[in-house]
Amino acid sequence: MSFDSLRLRLLLAGAVSTVLALLLAAYVLTVLFERHVERRIDQELGLYLDQIIGQIERSASGAMVLARPPVDPRFEKPLSGLYWQVVQEPTGNVLRSRSLWDFELQLPPEPTVDDAIHHHRLAGPANTQLYLLQRRIELPPRLGGGTARIAVALDTAEVSAAVGEFAADLLPLLAIIGGLLIAAAWFQVSVGLSPLATVRSRLAAINSGDSRRLGSDFPSEVRPMAQEIDQLLDARDRELARAKTRAADLAHGLRTPLQVIHAEIERLRAAGQAAFASNLQTATESMQRNVERELARVRRADPLKETSANISSAIDQVLRVIQRTPDGLRLDWLVEVPKDAAARIDRDDLSEAVGNLLENAARHARHAVSINCGADGKYVAFSVTDDGAGIPEDRRAEALARGSRLDERGQGSGLGLAIVTDIVESWGGTLTLAGADPGLRATIRLPAP
Repeated sequence: MSFDSLRLRLLLAGAVSTVLALLLAAYVLTVLFERHVERRIDQELGLYLDQIIGQIERSASGAMVLARPPVDPRFEKPLSGLYWQVVQEPTGNVLRSRSLWDFELQLPPEPTVDDAIHHHRLAGPANTQLYLLQRRIELPPRLGGGTARIAVALDTAEVSAAVGEFAADLLPLLAIIGGLLIAAAWFQVSVGLSPLATVRSRLAAINSGDSRRLGSDFPSEVRPMAQEIDQLLDARDRELARAKTRAADLAHGLRTPLQVIHAEIERLRAAGQAAFASNLQTATESMQRNVERELARVRRADPLKETSANISSAIDQVLRVIQRTPDGLRLDWLVEVPKDAAARIDRDDLSEAVGNLLENAARHARHAVSINCGADGKYVAFSVTDDGAGIPEDRRAEALARGSRLDERGQGSGLGLAIVTDIVESWGGTLTLAGADPGLRATIRLPAP
């Protein structure tokens, strides 16, 4: 599938959009989860903060002490990641958890006593980063008065680890969703482009002659295009009809002058001017064959090829005419053609092609002409073999060329085999020449009905 494929472009656009949307979703979900974790941490640290404030007492010596530390083993484990610290103001007396060991937190100053919890991030022990909650409270007279800053902190590595685990669990799920979305996009593109595939198949049917029009049973987005194509085909048919009418008028207009010329040729020959009459007859026949060739082309211009013709009937019809000619009377005709043999071709075109082949064989055969027909895969092949001199292999292509005559002794324009080639190729067939022992074999292959 190349990049100029509309299907590939749509799939790539859908895949890129899906990946970008999933990456954005992953980022947003991760941020939301991190905020959720921080809210949970705020609740936990806030609880510890309230416990610490409630346990502040004054010792017998007058110093501030913590009657009972918060119940969490991490506060007792050095560098555990969970810490608390109390700073008495203005004396500067500091109380801190055992987990801080010999490290003292540099708590941010709080200018006012508002009993509000403030969030900070600051450096912790062992080059860690801490997420800290802090309150500045006013101590009652029984505790000596003054103010104190109470802080509880947690290593942000724990938050990052929780977010990382969430992302690790999220990515496979997003990958599965992405695969499903891309598969859905492929299905959507296939369904969406299926009318174009239908257009292509119907155009192929029109080109092969199986159909004449696209029709209108398409989605509303494709129907205007199909209608425009059908209108173009209608216009083409009208032009073909006019061309056929003009061709028929031309044939009718030329028929009478050609008959007059032929009559004058006979008078010249009777008057003893045989050479002049022969030259004039050759030129006249050449003109007539060229006119017939062009008329045949006009007839074959009709794109409708959903017809078939019986080969046996066409051969019988042509033979009845040729066998009355001098060449036909002197030959033996051997016909081996099944009665039901048929090909996908117009009946008149088949008769013209068969007539040219049999006329050519009758002109060159010495004693006999054989006609055979049989199936050849999806094609029907019939051969005309004469026992004449044949054509050298290196000149057979020349024999099929327009206006080429390898035998200059007889009359004619040399268009017979060229006309046959035009006819069979217009119906998807071929004409080939091969040597016979003796003579020449001309074989026509045409699609089966």
